[in-house]
Amino acid sequence: MNLFQIWWLAIRPRTLPAAASGVVMGSALAWADGSFQIFPALAALCVALLLQIGSNVANDVFDFERGADTSERQGPLRVTQAGLLTPAQVKRGMWIIFGLAAICGLYLATLRGWVIIAIGLTAIISAIAYTGGPFPLGYYGLGDIFVFIFFGIAAVAGTYYVQAGSVSAAAWWMSAPVGLIITAILVVNNLRDIENDRKAGKHTLAVRFGVRGTRIEYVSCMVSAYLLLPALILFNIVPAFSLLAWLSIPLAWKTLCVVFTQEGRPLNAALAGTGQTAFVYSVLFWIGILLSK
Repeated sequence: MNLFQIWWLAIRPRTLPAAASGVVMGSALAWADGSFQIFPALAALCVALLLQIGSNVANDVFDFERGADTSERQGPLRVTQAGLLTPAQVKRGMWIIFGLAAICGLYLATLRGWVIIAIGLTAIISAIAYTGGPFPLGYYGLGDIFVFIFFGIAAVAGTYYVQAGSVSAAAWWMSAPVGLIITAILVVNNLRDIENDRKAGKHTLAVRFGVRGTRIEYVSCMVSAYLLLPALILFNIVPAFSLLAWLSIPLAWKTLCVVFTQEGRPLNAALAGTGQTAFVYSVLFWIGILLSK
């Protein structure tokens, strides 16, 4: 493989639709309120994608250094473990990616002030600390809550904020379904790696809960994401046409069946499917917003 192909593997492009989901949702809600702005929305999208890529690259090198990535790994190829790049090369790439995210964030900070800088720095630190540093969050079962916070709450509410200058009740509430579905991606990832993680001393919630408990966590995240929507419609927080997001249920069901019937490497399909579900859910929600207008 050439250098481009190697880095393409490292950034794990299949995870990027999930990273875009929060921005799509936040922008849909800004559109509904007449506050949509294309350039802040695009900058927020760049930040979200770069943070996801940076997190993927950081996990690639730090999991290798901690011994969690071995030849027995069931997930997609990791470039550091495979010897395609040295740890030093991957770390340099990681800092470049986070640097680009910071540049995009500075543009948003010129629009909305220091709070954007605070959120951005916290997101970068958390992305590195997920598997790196003296207290790797993912190794102590804290990854799920941090994914929910940054890819759900921060992504949706933050995208809305950079366009509108405030955060509506709908933006706060709709950050939950997006956060839950994206958290379910991590749940699948940890379910797939449960045996390797246990051997490496990586105490994810999957390792703590076991296979059955992790599957229950997955279905709880997914079902809650869909059931919350009609409740928000009932209380007039989002318009009725938002229920169009339920058209993504067949995709979610297909993925759910994989989670409950497969183990190991076949779960990679469920990981990608859950990410696609998050993106389709958000896009359909936006279409529902357009129809409601």
